[in-house]
Amino acid sequence: MPTSLHFLVEFLRLSKLFWGSDKKLKIRGTVFFLALLTIMQMILAVVITQWSAALFNALEQHSMRGLVTQIGVLAIIFVADMAVTGSHLVVKRNLQIYWRDWLTDHVFSRWMRDGRHYLISHLPGEHDNPDARIAEDCRVASESAVALGHSLFYCILLLIGFTQVLWSRSGVVTLDLGAWQLPIYGHLVWVAIIYTALASWLGWRVSRPLTAATNARQSAEADFRASLVEARENSQAIALIHADSFERQLFRELFCKIRKVWNVQTVAWRNIQIFSTGYSSLNMAFPILISAPRYILGSITLGAMMQAAQAFQQMVGALSWPVGNAGGIAEWRASVERILSLLKVLDNVEEELAKPDHWIRVQGSDRPVLAFHDLSIAKYDGPTLAQGLNMEIGRGEHVLVTGNTYTGAKLFRAIAGIRPWGRGLIKLPSQGRLFFMPPRPHLPTGTLRNAICYPASRRVYTQEQLEEALRLVGLDYLIGQLDQKDNWLHTLARGEQQLLGMVRLLLNRPQWIFLQEAFDSLDPAEEERMLRLICERIPDATLLAISHLPNGDSFYARRLVL
Repeated sequence: MPTSLHFLVEFLRLSKLFWGSDKKLKIRGTVFFLALLTIMQMILAVVITQWSAALFNALEQHSMRGLVTQIGVLAIIFVADMAVTGSHLVVKRNLQIYWRDWLTDHVFSRWMRDGRHYLISHLPGEHDNPDARIAEDCRVASESAVALGHSLFYCILLLIGFTQVLWSRSGVVTLDLGAWQLPIYGHLVWVAIIYTALASWLGWRVSRPLTAATNARQSAEADFRASLVEARENSQAIALIHADSFERQLFRELFCKIRKVWNVQTVAWRNIQIFSTGYSSLNMAFPILISAPRYILGSITLGAMMQAAQAFQQMVGALSWPVGNAGGIAEWRASVERILSLLKVLDNVEEELAKPDHWIRVQGSDRPVLAFHDLSIAKYDGPTLAQGLNMEIGRGEHVLVTGNTYTGAKLFRAIAGIRPWGRGLIKLPSQGRLFFMPPRPHLPTGTLRNAICYPASRRVYTQEQLEEALRLVGLDYLIGQLDQKDNWLHTLARGEQQLLGMVRLLLNRPQWIFLQEAFDSLDPAEEERMLRLICERIPDATLLAISHLPNGDSFYARRLVL
């Protein structure tokens, strides 16, 4: 875990980007308005103590007129306090959603860019469960930052305002040391500082284990949630091989980790709660007890004593901000650290990619060819899978990639720029679009029309184009479901999903096609029909395919053996 100073520097560096974003005028205006309302809250808190002093003085003097006056003042305070509190809540929540909006966009924009989300999954570092870091940790980090920052600012204002009140109500207490008489000015202020310093130190010692426990719990919760999602997405495969008992045991083990860290967190929270309860109980009585002797001796009025007691409580509350917010600070810091660690891994990716001698270089060419120059494909920090590839593939050629299909898949990813491990140069053709068909196309949840058009807009293709493509591949029975919403990844069989991938191909009409076992769930006759359909509908397209189709050599003029 990073030191507190290092963590604070990293957080401020990240926050600086938010304050300087393109919406900085709105953000700074909101902060200014929030600060103004917070100052008004502090002023009302001081006014309430003054009202309390006047009320108790009126009661002590048995003054009915004074009581009626204070009731009128209370009505004004009542209305003002409601107006300020309501406005303050709205402004604070606006700032929270502004920050969360920016932070979430900042993190997922860096994560979901140029395949970085894929790259970091193969790199070392703390970047597990990025979905939870983006969804939950960004929420906690932004909302808690505003809440903690506001409460700290409010406590500082209270400290400034009530220190003056408490100092004026303390008077001068003379300490008799025999030969010397030592006057102590503002003794209640010094008592409050010493009292709070001791309590804060004890509270800090008590709350220290909570940060680590909170971080551990968030990680355990994210692992458990990710396992459930994985099981849901692969439910058919699990059911077919009767792996339910294994999955249940895995869930139990993951939840057992949650229970263990929960118990550790419970002990930490228990200690904080015990301390906080005792501290709160003592706060109610302590300021009255230390002011009571002066009231009994007649040095101060009842109203002055009550005002001093309230000022003491407000000052102690302000000084106790670290103690009172220990739990919130721990949760906030754990979330921020998880976000920073994800961003750190993304930074490492950028730094590594800036070293061209460590990676496969991919660049455009001024010729309509796909070329490999001294290309080597490797695992990250691992063995070389293929080396010495030198080849040029021209427009309209059909090439079958054979040998090791695992390495062939890595070659396709290197061409796409998302698998850069190795050496050498890949030159992309100057004209035409590249279209990659993996074994299982991604079909986002929603309407079937959107799933087919993905990642383009549904408006790009007409109803006639969609219907024609569906009929060509043999999925005409899905035409009536184009505007039906469903989880198509689970609704459709794998073969149907691969045929929808073919529908996308026909709609996009790319000039460079990369088939990575894209029809392996179809029978050989159907796979041959798909290849003939590509040749008929897009005759000038270049085709590179990883395929195990028997007697499929007639579709390919060349081979690339890995």
